[in-house]
Amino acid sequence: MVTCYLKYVLDPYKLDAFEHYGKLWIPLVEKFGGQHHGYFLPSEGANNIALAMFTFPSLAAYETYRQESMNDPACIAAFKYAEETRCILSYERSFFRPVFG
Repeated sequence: MVTCYLKYVLDPYKLDAFEHYGKLWIPLVEKFGGQHHGYFLPSEGANNIALAMFTFPSLAAYETYRQESMNDPACIAAFKYAEETRCILSYERSFFRPVFG
């Protein structure tokens, strides 16, 4: 199991556009076998930082999702939406593995 953690730097004047972008991706991640844990938008503190987390059964499954998403019409439309709205200024992607008791 691997969890992808995304930290976004946003245009704070385009939070509505980013929220729409996030709502596009939640079902898409799940379509490709992932479990989305949601997007987290600014509330208190920094007004331009958002987070997202989703889990895949393995890093190989995540890589398959990444490859297949590049050819999926709904994913391509979501990528294009972010590009056109310029709501995302930059992002960092990290991977974590859970530790259970």
